Amino acid sequence: MTVLVTGGAGFIGGHLSEAFVGEGYDVVALDCFDPYYDLGIKEHNVEAAREAAEEADSGEYELVDGDIRDDDLVDSLVSDADNVYHQAAQAGVRTSVENPRKVNSINVSGTLNVLESSRRHDVERVVLASSSSVYGKPEYLPYDEDHPRNPVSPYGVSKVAGEEYARVYNELHDLPVVSLRYFTVYGPRMRPNMAFTNFVSRCLHSEPPVVYGDGTQTRDFTYVNDAVEANLTLLDTDAADGEVLNVGSTDNIEIIELARTIRDEIDPSLDIEFDERFEADAEHTHADVSKAEQLIGYEPTTSIEEGARKFIEWYRENEEWYDPLVRSS
Repeated sequence: MTVLVTGGAGFIGGHLSEAFVGEGYDVVALDCFDPYYDLGIKEHNVEAAREAAEEADSGEYELVDGDIRDDDLVDSLVSDADNVYHQAAQAGVRTSVENPRKVNSINVSGTLNVLESSRRHDVERVVLASSSSVYGKPEYLPYDEDHPRNPVSPYGVSKVAGEEYARVYNELHDLPVVSLRYFTVYGPRMRPNMAFTNFVSRCLHSEPPVVYGDGTQTRDFTYVNDAVEANLTLLDTDAADGEVLNVGSTDNIEIIELARTIRDEIDPSLDIEFDERFEADAEHTHADVSKAEQLIGYEPTTSIEEGARKFIEWYRENEEWYDPLVRSS
């Protein structure tokens, strides 16, 4: 079986590529290597997948440098794939406010390319990476999949559009597609401009973590291994075709509490600083994962506190190449 992973050198896409090839599947990873963040992190994602391929009894790994907006390239790669895991996107709520056209071009037009090629070549399944950003302002918590979608950023709007295209392709063309709404996935090799990485980096350098706003905002942080397991399950079942599923964690946490948890693990003597909150950041996220549990047996096992400890341990071991302050010194 051949699995095409778009965004395959990115954070989630890199972990998926590594896991799939480790399970013996042939993986083609498509990535444009946009320097949105340090490309050295993407290179480590690629290296991890290559090492997994070498260690596996079967399964080959191929990296393709290209853009999902390239119709001909996408069509060529999809034509040889059995399953497509569409992870490629322009990430970042704040980036989407600054450059909404780029976000729309990649996240909407690029997704349409993937869906159209998948329809044309009758792939067995498309798994689309969506986001909790589609929910926006909560009318109730935790969010279930029927919660109204009220995104507060162009990034969230682009993910709603991707979900709607997926729904239409499933209904009109019977394309087997599942959309997974990720809730702030974190873990080794994650993007460096996230709360987790900022808190850990500052604390390791004896600087107080900076919380934007008053810290009462809540997040449902999902450890990357749990997200990978949800995706792996979809290779072995035809359940959930045409559905949207939340992929969250065991609980949610206030940002101030996350900062304290990380600070106390590294250097309890540090204070916590506060700065102005960005308007387009969501106030609260919390996933109801009962639908994913019912349809695909999804059961997150890593609590946010345990995941924070795992990430800090990994960070210490990889600080030399991963930490932006170390690299710049």
